[in-house]
Amino acid sequence: MYKLLKNICCIGAGYVGGPTMSVIADKCPNIIVNVVDSNKKRIDLWNSTDLNKLPIFEPGLEQIIKRCRGRNLHFSSNIRECIAKADMIFISVNTPTKKKGIGAGKASDLKWVEACARQVAEFSSGYTIVVEKSTLPVKTAEAIKSILETAQLSLGGDSKKSFDVLSNPEFLSEGSAIEDLENPDRVLIGGDNKKAIKILSNIYRNWVPEKNIICTNIWSSELAKLTANAFLAQRISSINAISALCESTGADVREVARAIGTDSRIGSKFLDSGPGFGGSCFKKDILNLVYLSNYFGLNEVANFWEGVVHLNNWHQHRISELIIKKLLGTITGKKILILGFAFKANTNDTRESAAISICRDLLEEGAILFIHDPKVDPNQISEDLKIKENIELKKYKEINYSEEGSWCSVINIKSSFKNADAAVVLTEWEEYSRIDWGDAAIKMRHPAWVFDARSIIEKDQLKSFDLNLWRIGDGSMVK
Repeated sequence: MYKLLKNICCIGAGYVGGPTMSVIADKCPNIIVNVVDSNKKRIDLWNSTDLNKLPIFEPGLEQIIKRCRGRNLHFSSNIRECIAKADMIFISVNTPTKKKGIGAGKASDLKWVEACARQVAEFSSGYTIVVEKSTLPVKTAEAIKSILETAQLSLGGDSKKSFDVLSNPEFLSEGSAIEDLENPDRVLIGGDNKKAIKILSNIYRNWVPEKNIICTNIWSSELAKLTANAFLAQRISSINAISALCESTGADVREVARAIGTDSRIGSKFLDSGPGFGGSCFKKDILNLVYLSNYFGLNEVANFWEGVVHLNNWHQHRISELIIKKLLGTITGKKILILGFAFKANTNDTRESAAISICRDLLEEGAILFIHDPKVDPNQISEDLKIKENIELKKYKEINYSEEGSWCSVINIKSSFKNADAAVVLTEWEEYSRIDWGDAAIKMRHPAWVFDARSIIEKDQLKSFDLNLWRIGDGSMVK
């Protein structure tokens, strides 16, 4: 029953599946790793000879792909064949929040997970370990096991097939995912079968110290993932709430954060104030906790966690309103340069990015946005804003009210400052900290504003130029 593990299949070639399987292939050269996805366009990008076209940007990922792809790492849309050959199958598909039905707006939609489980039941052979890698609500492993057993019976009850289901949640921070995978704080494995847990543990032991591999029951593993993200999101909302108070009192949120970060009980991580949390996990996982708490009748607990999401939404709209107020109460027809659209630096992921809601607010008020991001594709921005790019804006020379409420992407930051009423830093890309603000000031239309929602601009950089600066959480910068 417990044969030597030689072949892994990962269903889902997204932000989790692609990097995770790449690192496993790199650290375990004797194991064949197949990453499969029904999205053929995505698979084609993973197989592109031009590594700049990989569907996911993560520092260090290109080098691993170069070493492993074609050796023991393969990307394919042949799901059936790869499942049939696999000894272990990772399920790493999207689990978006439900848009309708019971739990709409809070519970995860598990249709893709269920579809994967049915494919595994149909196409697998012999004994297979099925590993939850997607961020999933508690009790999903139980549902997967039920689906596997039920689907197996409906297919004739092949007695040669058997399954164990494990939970192995990811704790990746986008922008440092490869570093997180190669040097993890912990690897969490939940399950009922100790032998199956050991087989998965042995993979990680190729590079992870045994003390960093934590084994639990399956329910604890699933809940730990949701709870970890909820706690981190709570810290972000907490420091952002304090940043608003700092602006009103004359305090500086950076000084406050530094002071409380030295408290060993609190620590310094996740105390950088910004435009709000984003990415695929924080909001979704908190809403899962809200749904779970309500389901078990813990309404006060649900209200507590839902408040974290509400504060994050309020904070993003607060920034939009502040921009409008500083620009004399109206931004209709005004050119605003948006610096950054990804939810954080060193990733091309825009899911739940604060830039989306802030830009939507500004467009609704009639602004003309010129959006720059070094890694986000303009088509993705169009999809997120639900407004097509206005290519004609690239010829923009002066105010044209007929163009109000539209946007275009820009590549050259330096030339994009021309006639801009404001620049808004929404992503902490390093290149934005190197902007020549003296040159920008000459090109902008005055009174000109710089809104720094990432605290990457030093006050002294703008002191000698005719530019107004608002920096998040800095009461001394109010003008």
